[in-house]
Amino acid sequence: MIGKALCLTVLLLPLARQPSEAASFDCSKAVAADEKAICSDHQLNDADVEMAVLYTQLKPLLGMGAHGDMEDEQAVWLKRRAGCGTDNDCLMKAYEERVQQLRRGFEALAKRGPS
Repeated sequence: MIGKALCLTVLLLPLARQPSEAASFDCSKAVAADEKAICSDHQLNDADVEMAVLYTQLKPLLGMGAHGDMEDEQAVWLKRRAGCGTDNDCLMKAYEERVQQLRRGFEALAKRGPS
């Protein structure tokens, strides 16, 4: 089972860590302080892209009920991120925690195995 989780992580990690030129949202339309901070900082930008890739890839793998839960969790997380404003340390911590949470979602699927 650990082998499956490791394979899944190895397959997804390169996608999530590819260098990015733009955040997962349109920086030209960024209005909120957290969005502007993300667009102006390469590390935050990369963290945003990694989180978005993991979120986008995990969501279709979940059952219908879990879709709603995941969307609710993301909405709560986005409010938390917005609360960081322009505090880059706060934003980076929020991203690190969300990425770990999403990775745990992949690990849980790998442990469960094919349905």
